[in-house]
Amino acid sequence: MSVSTVSTAAAGQTVCAPLPVLGRDVTVPLVTGGEVAYAALDYAASAPALQRVWDDVAAYAPYYGSVHRGAGYLSQLSTDLFENARRTVAEFLGCREGDQVVFTRSTTDSLNLLARALPAGCRVFVFETEHHASLLPWQQAEVTFLDAPRSPEQAVTALERALAAREPHGPALVCVTGASNVTGELWPVRELAAAAHAHGARIVLDAAQLAPHHPVDVRELDVDWVAFSGHKLYAPFGSGVLAGRADWLREAEPYLAGGGASRKVTRRADGGVDVEWHEGAARHEAGSPNVIGAHAFASACKALTEAGFEALVARERHLIRTVREGLAEVPGVRVLSLFGDDAPRVGVISFVVEGWNSSHFAAALSAEYGIGVRDGLFCAHPLVRTLLGGGPQAQGECGAPEAAPGERSLNAIRVSFGAGTPDEHVERFVAAVGELVRDGAKWRYRTRDGRCVPAV
Repeated sequence: MSVSTVSTAAAGQTVCAPLPVLGRDVTVPLVTGGEVAYAALDYAASAPALQRVWDDVAAYAPYYGSVHRGAGYLSQLSTDLFENARRTVAEFLGCREGDQVVFTRSTTDSLNLLARALPAGCRVFVFETEHHASLLPWQQAEVTFLDAPRSPEQAVTALERALAAREPHGPALVCVTGASNVTGELWPVRELAAAAHAHGARIVLDAAQLAPHHPVDVRELDVDWVAFSGHKLYAPFGSGVLAGRADWLREAEPYLAGGGASRKVTRRADGGVDVEWHEGAARHEAGSPNVIGAHAFASACKALTEAGFEALVARERHLIRTVREGLAEVPGVRVLSLFGDDAPRVGVISFVVEGWNSSHFAAALSAEYGIGVRDGLFCAHPLVRTLLGGGPQAQGECGAPEAAPGERSLNAIRVSFGAGTPDEHVERFVAAVGELVRDGAKWRYRTRDGRCVPAV
């Protein structure tokens, strides 16, 4: 199933229950008094860990040992666990024979690794709509930034024109998101991959927002690499993956120099050292690996696969409809979009409220309703500025209110959800938005350290 068609669900499909996640029973205090169950609606930043993943980590923890080359039983067990995690991730992504799965710290780390592996003279093409993790790592190469497209077709056409116009026709890389971390809209990944390959370029998919919501198959999408993170995939912090073609990675200098990446080190007569580096994934995994992170990552892949993406997509579509229809009924609310209301999307929705500073609105949702959302520019400054009419070059600090409560700000509010979100959380959110717009905040707020917080 491709990204282009994944939003089409079977008629009458049963909507599944939310998957059990950590924190589902946590209560938080309200400034107006009392406590309420916390509604975690900031999945696009970090999704809560699945209970299944946490249980798998806890079961392994007593057997924790050093990885690779250890003679003891626990070392061998941990090594097997680490390498089995690599195979699980490869299966989750439908990797091709010869593809490598490299464990990193995050999506950001994965894309910086690939940036370090670019061959000499490589040109990089990236839309201004990208998250900073996929917008910024390419600064050592010659980068062409493409304007925000207003339709999937426009995105493909813009890329084709840019690639056709490049001179000279040396190595080139296209970097594109699978699902926007601002609008949630799905990008035409397969079509962009076809355009890249038709012009002799390669393509890397930032799947940080896509993989937790939809299946990602590198064969079907025909992408050269995929980068994504454990903490958005319902695993704990600290793990990431770069998976795909091996040749550029094999030919590049190791991402980090040290033990694990080196196969053999010898002293030279002149006092220096000669190093023979590994050629596989170990080449870019120097140091003691994050075994628990890799194990958790693989556990999340298994859990989502076993739950069934068709059921998860159907349920998320139900939540998206609840939020979008609810926001449409609130006066002064404008939902941000590149491709229009009918564009397929994941559970990520950004909006602004007329007459409200976005930081003030998000603070009121948290303090008065126990709802956690995100406000700011979402580490996608050029895109959010463009969507808000400020232009991609407009100034502003991510997450910091630029105006006092009640004054206009070029920041937005983002609500995001996924496989662990109960209906009650999104229903409470929609009701709270309507109440805040209709009645105003019940509490006074002030700016402290760049954040809008309740005044005490």
